[in-house]
Amino acid sequence: MAKTEFKAESKRLLELMINSIYSHKEIFLRELMSNASDAIDKIYYRALTDDSLTFDKDQYYIKVTPDKESRTLHISDTGIGMTKDEMEDNLGIIAKSGSLAFKNETELQDGHDIIGQFGVGFYSSFMVADQVTVISKSLDSDEAYKWESEGTDGYSIEPYEKETVGTDIILKIKDNGEEENYDDFLEEQGLKTVIKKYSDFIRYPIKMDVTVQQPKEDEEDEYEEYQEEQTVNNMVPIWKKNKSELTDEDYENFYAEKRYGFDKPLKHIHINVDGQIRYDAILFIPESAPPDYYTADFEKGLELYSSGVLIMNKSADLLPDYFGFVKGMVDSEDLSLNISREMLQHDRQLKTIAKNIKNKIKNNLQTMLKNDRENYEKFYKAFGRQLKFGVYNDFGMNKEDLQDLLMFYSSTEKKLVTLDEYVSRMPKDQTYIYYASGNSYDKIDKLPQTELVADKGYEILYFTEEVDEFAIKMLTNYKEKEFKSVSSSDLDIENEDDNTEEEQENKEVFAAMKEAISDKVKDVKASKRLKSHPVVLASDGEISIEMEKVLQSMPNNQGISAEKVLEINVNHDVFQSLQEAYDNDKEKLALYTNLLYNQALLIEGLPVEDPVEFTNDMCKVMV
Repeated sequence: MAKTEFKAESKRLLELMINSIYSHKEIFLRELMSNASDAIDKIYYRALTDDSLTFDKDQYYIKVTPDKESRTLHISDTGIGMTKDEMEDNLGIIAKSGSLAFKNETELQDGHDIIGQFGVGFYSSFMVADQVTVISKSLDSDEAYKWESEGTDGYSIEPYEKETVGTDIILKIKDNGEEENYDDFLEEQGLKTVIKKYSDFIRYPIKMDVTVQQPKEDEEDEYEEYQEEQTVNNMVPIWKKNKSELTDEDYENFYAEKRYGFDKPLKHIHINVDGQIRYDAILFIPESAPPDYYTADFEKGLELYSSGVLIMNKSADLLPDYFGFVKGMVDSEDLSLNISREMLQHDRQLKTIAKNIKNKIKNNLQTMLKNDRENYEKFYKAFGRQLKFGVYNDFGMNKEDLQDLLMFYSSTEKKLVTLDEYVSRMPKDQTYIYYASGNSYDKIDKLPQTELVADKGYEILYFTEEVDEFAIKMLTNYKEKEFKSVSSSDLDIENEDDNTEEEQENKEVFAAMKEAISDKVKDVKASKRLKSHPVVLASDGEISIEMEKVLQSMPNNQGISAEKVLEINVNHDVFQSLQEAYDNDKEKLALYTNLLYNQALLIEGLPVEDPVEFTNDMCKVMV
């Protein structure tokens, strides 16, 4: 039989499509399943306007049959079939989509949408097959035809015998190579896995002869195998079912079946939108973070379906980074798909869906916070850091969306509280939202910096994660109340006249102390905040001491440091020793100053710059 060349610009086009467009060879099966489903859809649409046709859904199906001996894979459907001319048009022209043309000609709108809009899909068969044979009989013809091709050298069409309407595709599967195992496409389990992954929700049965076991007659503990035809796809996806028909257990089972996580979801969000852009979605708020969540290896994204066919395992564009913990799927008939289903255009529809999903997640988290505090706190302990990163990232452009979801440990409540709860109980004379940073709640409790704020009866928020203070700096204020660190050199609650006399009386002592450690601190002065502790480091400027620690721990840090102020408690016994040293022994004053400075570093959790010198200074004091 003479071969006809493909009606395309060059053989290179076919080579490109079968070798470059698809990232996984198993995709060919998804494409053929979708084409088969479309062929059945066309009969369905015909029956709506043709009284001579009766569409009995039970009579329509797709059958997958592997044959290891002949290394062939048969895919048959009971759809509308193709005439010779349709074979020429649909299979002889690369990237021609018969389904898309049919869809454009059909104005019926009843929610029964065509899947296969992408003519390239059929040619993905050549990724796994040396030869592709298509035998088809059209509903509109008494004659059947066979189309056959071995790839870029062209194709042939000839008459053939076939009794029933529909299409049979026979793939001659390639031999295994050094890097490719094509046997997977002849194995029962491998085929079932691919079908479940990509085509589980095609609306017609996908049947296979499956190996099952049964006990032998009159033989205990002995089994025999036999073949049984089974439907291997679910057909009706959970997201197409009425919410009132579904239980929490149904959603939890779906979560487990899709392997979204080994935990149970704290909350599910079922979305059905039938407006200008149609889509369905099921989203899950997990209970716990996966082990790699806060690493570069974690890949966020939702499963993306087009009319029930899986397009992408993880569509990152559907979720903002700060909601990257959300698991689930989106199914839409309206997304623009270019060339193959794997190439999703970044169009208006996708952006609209993503925006709606973001708002749904935010609203559901706010509802959980309000009505289910226990579960929200579970969620927050797992993913609160991500929300705070979201406030900090992108120059704070998402802070309005996230600020009401933030929680911090309260010095007075001894539990997590929201910013709204903090502000709602602020005393009238309190100007700022005060916070303290440290490695743990216990350590922050002991910080000298908290004494004055706590004595005023003001609530303090405890920051124990590296991102906390950076996020708050980006937030700048909440409900017109600015944030202020208890380590700030100006707390704005001290009586400015309290230490004026002490400052004047002891300014020469402080000047001498500053000279002793002039390369380490910006200033030395009397403290207005200390009650029982002798010394503390305060920060002056935008970079706090806690932020300095974070920045210094980063790779390629630029040596950014806080401007430190050494504050001395003039009412502590230590200060009397400082005065005596200033009057009688300036070297001893320098020794005391260095000791106090290093003591303040240790209180802050900062490393002592010269441990040997520090220990020697300690010994000098003891002698």
